[in-house]
Amino acid sequence: MHEYVLVLIVAAAVTYLATPFVRSLAVATGAFTAVRERDVHKTPIPRLGGVGIYIGFVAAALVARALPYLGTLFSTKQIFGVVAAAGIVCLLGAFDDIRELDWLTKLAGQMLAAGLMAYTGVQLLSLPIFGTTILPTPVLVLFTVLVVIASTNAVNFIDGLDGLAAGVVGIAAFAFFVYSYIVSRSFVPANVFSTATFISAALVGCCVGFLPHNFHPARLFMGDSGALTLGLLLSAATITLTGNVDPGQVSANDVSAAFLPILVPLAVLLLPLLDMLLAVVRRTRAGLRPWHPDAMHLHHRMLRIGHGHRRAVLILYLWAAIVALGSVSFVIWDGLRPLAVVSAAAAMGVVLTVWLPRWRPSERL
Repeated sequence: MHEYVLVLIVAAAVTYLATPFVRSLAVATGAFTAVRERDVHKTPIPRLGGVGIYIGFVAAALVARALPYLGTLFSTKQIFGVVAAAGIVCLLGAFDDIRELDWLTKLAGQMLAAGLMAYTGVQLLSLPIFGTTILPTPVLVLFTVLVVIASTNAVNFIDGLDGLAAGVVGIAAFAFFVYSYIVSRSFVPANVFSTATFISAALVGCCVGFLPHNFHPARLFMGDSGALTLGLLLSAATITLTGNVDPGQVSANDVSAAFLPILVPLAVLLLPLLDMLLAVVRRTRAGLRPWHPDAMHLHHRMLRIGHGHRRAVLILYLWAAIVALGSVSFVIWDGLRPLAVVSAAAAMGVVLTVWLPRWRPSERL
């Protein structure tokens, strides 16, 4: 565990220290987020923060390579593939932050990055649906690409309030770290050092290091360079574990073993995926293209019902934790205890979401 703690600290420290320099670069290159009708900020804010996040992740990988246990992960090409793929989407997003790119170019870049990860071994080898389902390799590669595209765009969709995307991804990565660590410990022979667990730990550190610069009032936005990078790294963690795990390693209960391997990754990403799905349905029904921007995301709705900027973000953090950590609790505990805890937490979340603006309508946190 101490190697993972070191990786997390390095990722957080390097991201935190690199971000002010990235902000200066954003100002010098004119990478600003202009004030648009759907935005909640009132003045142009520099973006390009994903470059700092990527630097933090690379630093964590370099340190991990020199460690006695995590260093063994570098005997394969998986982590090199993840670093290279994250570099592609970060560079693509950086170009979009400076000069906006069209959606087709960004999609092509995401597909290229996903294909590179699959080529280096970061791909679904099976689907843990009612056991282990083996499909032809081209089909599994296609599923891998779809997971990467869905994850990167889901994070991009939810990046609408200061600190929201970084916090939600950090919570999701922490939940998946716990899940991956527990599952990896059940391997034969037991080995808690896995690619998925390393990526999750480094990702938590990157988010922790970036949040002080990005929480409201933000001094720097992550931009597409950050949203795409975070989404790709989160998808890499889920792919390297979900497509390589025996459901029997997740739970001794047959029902839990059948559903948890696929439900936990979905639950970890539920908040951004739900926001993306609702946006696609909403825009398609209105006769618009799915990528047509609007001001009807979950965070916009939170502001409309009376929450201030910070409070809306904190409550969405709470929901992300309830869903992500709640799903992992079913792996940790047996019986009805996790259901009772998750139900109680969800009830509290409903109260805070719906009733808090009525109790404190003037709250501006």
